[in-house]
Amino acid sequence: MGKFSNEELLNKLNAEFPEQLTVVGEPFGLLTLETGKDNIIAILSYLKNDAALQFIYLTDITAIHYPEQEKQIGVIYHLHSLVNNVRIRLKVFMTDGDVHMPTATELWNGANWMERETYDFFGVIFDGHPDLRRILNVDDMTAFPMRKEFPLEDPNRVDKKDYFFGR
Repeated sequence: MGKFSNEELLNKLNAEFPEQLTVVGEPFGLLTLETGKDNIIAILSYLKNDAALQFIYLTDITAIHYPEQEKQIGVIYHLHSLVNNVRIRLKVFMTDGDVHMPTATELWNGANWMERETYDFFGVIFDGHPDLRRILNVDDMTAFPMRKEFPLEDPNRVDKKDYFFGR
């Protein structure tokens, strides 16, 4: 465990951002909070620049798609305070029609590639990003492959029929 507990971190964040954070849980000791996209850059900036917290390492930015929920697309930030050996996860959920997020490249240069990957696979548009374009898929691709918008199996595949496997 680090120099401060998750409870102390949560108290400090709630004092700075009252009524803007919701505790999702603490799986495996990782404090997980949810907030709105209007607050995310201020919270990330505070976590990074606060002299006591020092969450200077952006571990990952990714997304998730829950098609059955009202707010389907979620952007997830993982931060690590190397000095204090504490980690935190922040989540922001949005409706499918409004997938615009402010960019974190102003805080971390490494966010550039992570946001491009998140855009490429989930279609999240990071406003203010210096070079938001596909990074792993072809440029003319119109779909976002990590979204759960297509059936898992192609019903027209003939090589998956039972009689090919002696059933």
